[in-house]
Amino acid sequence: MGNSDENGFNSDEAEEAQLKTTKKHKGKHDKPKPWDDDPNIDHWKIDKFDPSWNESGMLEVSSFSTLFPQYREKYLQEAWPIVKSALKEYGISGELNLVEGSMTVSTTRKTRDPYIIVKARDLIKLLSRSVPAPQAIKILNDEMQCDIIKIGNLVRNKERFVKRRQHLVGPNSSTLKALEILTGCYILVQGSTVAAMGSFRGLKQARRIVEDCMLNKMHPVYHIKILMLKKELAKDPALADENWDRFLPKFKKKNVKQKKVKSKEKKPYTPFPPPQQPSKIDEQLESGEYFLSDQKKSAKKWQEKQEKQTEKTAENKRKREAAFVPPKEPIRQDIGTSNAEKNDVAAMAMSLKKKAKEFGKQKSMENIDAEKYIASGDQRSKKKSRHYEE
Repeated sequence: MGNSDENGFNSDEAEEAQLKTTKKHKGKHDKPKPWDDDPNIDHWKIDKFDPSWNESGMLEVSSFSTLFPQYREKYLQEAWPIVKSALKEYGISGELNLVEGSMTVSTTRKTRDPYIIVKARDLIKLLSRSVPAPQAIKILNDEMQCDIIKIGNLVRNKERFVKRRQHLVGPNSSTLKALEILTGCYILVQGSTVAAMGSFRGLKQARRIVEDCMLNKMHPVYHIKILMLKKELAKDPALADENWDRFLPKFKKKNVKQKKVKSKEKKPYTPFPPPQQPSKIDEQLESGEYFLSDQKKSAKKWQEKQEKQTEKTAENKRKREAAFVPPKEPIRQDIGTSNAEKNDVAAMAMSLKKKAKEFGKQKSMENIDAEKYIASGDQRSKKKSRHYEE
């Protein structure tokens, strides 16, 4: 039997009971709620804040500050009165510090909405990233959200980074305009960040497109084609509950051959340093020029200059005259025949002559008239008969 405590319980059982009480059940709250499948509830809708919900205001002061680049200083100084008046409507105070180069927003006693300070923080972030003030002020509305996508650390090579960032913008900003229309977001590509403003759904699409472009997964043009097809499919109520993958195009990635960088040949390692090259004075001492007078030195320099000049003029003259030299005419093959070819032709002619003679003889044999021979034979027999008669 195991060791038992004062209450008579086994120590192992006590430990198990303690673990059961302290152990958290994962996903115990992930149960279906009655409002999950309710068609009358729009889960994407954000209700507008009513000041009556928080009449007492904020207990503590919350503040956010951000730095801005120097080239934005002049614009922010001009546009700050508009920003300040927009923040004042929501009970937020704003401060522009030109010495430190920072913007600060903080809550006041008049602040009622607890989330508006986060919206104000997004506002100053957008202003520091070159978003125009009239556009950035729209972030204070409850329906508008923002997302700042950092793309600087996605690509190591600077040339590739610039090239892929240009793919997002497109020729005459046509790609960026198409993305803005299809996602319903305002998109600004600036430096190593992409600032986007819109609904949650649109921001999710915009982030995916930007990251796929910078990581070279898919060109933004293909994303535009897919979004256009989805927009057309959404109009058909019959396809609302169906999977759209069979309608969407599938793009295969093509591997483009890159130019191979020529690697420099490594020289064999030597522990000794290279011999010291002679200086200008050493060269003058060797040639004896060092001991010449200034007059002779200048005369020698002038002579070298004249020699170089004559060489240059001669070369230029040769180049000019080369344009007037007529091109060589192509040599005919008959003239350039070799002796071997001539011999072959002569042998062929002789063989043809022999064959012609033989052919002539054969033809003459065939053309012999047999009647002549028969006639001559009769005459001979007559002569013989006469001879016998005598």
